[in-house]
Amino acid sequence: MISSNDFRSGVSIELDGSVWRVVEFLHVKPGKGSAFVRTKLKNVQSGNVMERTFRAGESLPQANLEKNTMQHTYKDGDDFVFMEMETYDEARLSAKQIGDRVKYLKEGMEVNVVRWGEQVLEVELPNSVVLEVTQTDPGLKGDTATGGTKPAIVETGAQIMVPLFITIGERIKVDTRNDSYLGREQ
Repeated sequence: MISSNDFRSGVSIELDGSVWRVVEFLHVKPGKGSAFVRTKLKNVQSGNVMERTFRAGESLPQANLEKNTMQHTYKDGDDFVFMEMETYDEARLSAKQIGDRVKYLKEGMEVNVVRWGEQVLEVELPNSVVLEVTQTDPGLKGDTATGGTKPAIVETGAQIMVPLFITIGERIKVDTRNDSYLGREQ
């Protein structure tokens, strides 16, 4: 159990039979009446967001989430096969279970798989990955580091906006949280 006074961003709770993550919270102590906690919650399974108010000190069940480090070994049809690093057990996850982060997933990459009971909630990728540019317009003489950007497609098929001087075959570092270019990788 967790008290509503202990809510922080990222805390997971069980509510109405599903897992909700606290996105925003505000402890309010009005001059008249009892204190309360106003929250914005995001459903981890569906992505729905709702606002809810709890009494100060109200107890709620905290979600028991299990996080395992797994390595993506190969793709089998529409399923991605992951291997648990300690027990060498294999697990198959669909692209729907992984979500939009599937565009940065490549073989050999280690990820954190978050489960609630037997249900896979999400796959956490590293904050940045190094990928090779496979397709982009050629750079022209006079392109500068402070100039504009152009689209580039990396080895996993994701499209990222990169500076004009990036060419095919270069390895770039990409932020997986906001799809942004971080720099060249040597």
